[in-house]
Amino acid sequence: MSSKSPLSRVQPNLLRKLNERLVIDALQRNGPCSRADLTRQMGISPPTASKTVASLMSVGLIEEVESQHVSLGRPGKLLRFSSKQMQVVGVVMDARRCWIGFSSFEGNISPEHSLSFPTPGTYAALIDALEDGVKQLLQQCDSIIGIGISVPGLTNSFEQKTVFSPNLHMTDGQSPGQDLSERLGVQCIVLQEMHALALGERAFGAAQGLNDFAIIDITTGVGLGVFSGGRLIEGHRGMAGELGHLTVDLKGKLCGCGNHGCIETVACDAAFLDHVSENFGEQLDWGSLTDAIRSGRLQPTAEIKQYAEYLSIALSAVINIYNPSHLFVHGQIFDFIDDFCEQVRQLTRNRTLGPPFEACELVPARGNKELGAIAGMIEYYMDTLAPVLDK
Repeated sequence: MSSKSPLSRVQPNLLRKLNERLVIDALQRNGPCSRADLTRQMGISPPTASKTVASLMSVGLIEEVESQHVSLGRPGKLLRFSSKQMQVVGVVMDARRCWIGFSSFEGNISPEHSLSFPTPGTYAALIDALEDGVKQLLQQCDSIIGIGISVPGLTNSFEQKTVFSPNLHMTDGQSPGQDLSERLGVQCIVLQEMHALALGERAFGAAQGLNDFAIIDITTGVGLGVFSGGRLIEGHRGMAGELGHLTVDLKGKLCGCGNHGCIETVACDAAFLDHVSENFGEQLDWGSLTDAIRSGRLQPTAEIKQYAEYLSIALSAVINIYNPSHLFVHGQIFDFIDDFCEQVRQLTRNRTLGPPFEACELVPARGNKELGAIAGMIEYYMDTLAPVLDK
């Protein structure tokens, strides 16, 4: 009988996985680097670093390439995430359009590695379209680690089910991850879209290195993702973040959730476009609205002011409750309405308690839902390697 205890047999395997996660963290944070630089960043011995690198290279996750830097002597070599093997697929479900794409762990998504299509009218047709799209993209890469699926609405992360989606009801009670996994033979992880968006902003956007930040999405509805102490706040069953269904007008417009006057009926991009279209008697999108404003044909000043007022209510609530160092706002309106960000900032300042507002930087987000789906799958994969490291 072996004299080694169960704990002694487990520790080497756990340490190996922890070191593998350290390598992935370092390459995500700093990009391609030499073995010597990687060893310093990880704070471990060169032999341990070499074994860890060899393990990740053997499964095709990272590769070694010649450095493009010109110097005297032998050309240096850099370690980086594999450009062809072990890709991550992201899927974004939304009310109007769906997206599929793949990327390495660096989060570089190119147009030829992605596709989008109008959201089908039924759940069965949606799964069929996603299956076809993923199979089409898989012809371009050797193998994938898994598929991250971003879904709007209440998603039970423990049961991997979409519980209730006010803007995409066809997914209510469904298990898109399981359904796609059975068809494709690949692990699929379902993520509430705001949790995915927060992970994407931290991995690839403006929140890199931040431990206490919030991100609010105002595109189709209003959702919230929060990191506190370096940990994503998911709630009891993974359903935290539905800020959009806070009532702000008791007699307001009917929301997709069944209530009246929810904040997302007045404080999101989609609601703003509907409001302007209704008031001016024509169906507008961002392009046609921008052209109309610049030509002077339309001046939706009152509608812009109302949008800014309601959005400031949502932002002040987040700042007062969570005290984030940064609050990122993900929306299209900043690209089309001049000075909208500054309008919202001033209104939020007036509605927020002074100390938490002064301690918070309010800025447009740099990430997106596509990167969120990719980041969600990467985070899941890293958690299978080793427990979450202290930030």
